[in-house]
Amino acid sequence: MKWVTREHVHVDRTACPWLIKRFVDPKAEFIFVPTEKILATAKKENAIPYDVQGIELGHHGEKCSFDAIVEKYKIKDPVVLEVAKIVRAADTGKMEAVPEAIGLEAVMSGISIIAKDDYEAVEKAGIVYDALY
Repeated sequence: MKWVTREHVHVDRTACPWLIKRFVDPKAEFIFVPTEKILATAKKENAIPYDVQGIELGHHGEKCSFDAIVEKYKIKDPVVLEVAKIVRAADTGKMEAVPEAIGLEAVMSGISIIAKDDYEAVEKAGIVYDALY
């Protein structure tokens, strides 16, 4: 499957590829484009859009895209559910909700600075999510 989201990844858009590759589709391919090109790219590439306003696998209420993927694909792993709390808190700015959230947000900010592109950022971030898991 192909997946498409906004370029310049950060917390949720680095966590979702990790989740998808580990629990949904190990052969997943990711595409990062400007926001205004997501829906056209999804159609052209037959890709699933995520972390975009107004779509199924986006933010809904207090929940982020990571949560939407967990729910849609019925991921019940208790450790993933704990990681989801950290991702949600870091991504939605509710750092006080989970102590690890501020650290995750800081690490993802650092990765976004040192990575040459979104693909490298997702690769580097995967190690962090593996460690959290």
